[in-house]
Amino acid sequence: MLEFIAIVLAILIAAVVIVLALAAKKPDTFTYARSTRINAPPEKIATLVSDFRKWGAWSPYEHRDPQLKRTYSGNASGVGSVYAWEGNKSVGSGRMEILESTPKHVRIKLDFLAPFKASNIAEFTFVPQGGATDVSWAMTGKNVFIGKLMSVFLNMDKMIGNDFETGLASMKAAAESK
Repeated sequence: MLEFIAIVLAILIAAVVIVLALAAKKPDTFTYARSTRINAPPEKIATLVSDFRKWGAWSPYEHRDPQLKRTYSGNASGVGSVYAWEGNKSVGSGRMEILESTPKHVRIKLDFLAPFKASNIAEFTFVPQGGATDVSWAMTGKNVFIGKLMSVFLNMDKMIGNDFETGLASMKAAAESK
């Protein structure tokens, strides 16, 4: 019996070491990005992003918690506009601040406070293509060890990318409506 327990323990230790080694080899930074084409001018689309009060029309995160508490401060839109939220475990809590805002680019500092702390940058780019606009949504940040460990078991690009695709589809619908 002791021999069996020793074998099981050795297998468990080896599995933990392998998982930790795989996590340690993950990159120190991450970027998740998705794009779409929207039949609207860049200025109209950029307005949906640079005014946090308009995120309810397209953001995939706005409707995950019906009791989500939102706080707006700073400028009404554009550089200096701040949005903070507190919600359930699906959305956690955090804060966003617009650092740059033009009709072709919006850059946002994104700080998650719960369920974990992280500071990332979200960027939206709007490139005119005739009567349409190519829109990209990207998030970059430092890949801390817990993130590396999670990515051993979860495809974070797919998880976050699915949210971005949903958000871009809603943004497209909002921007293309009359």
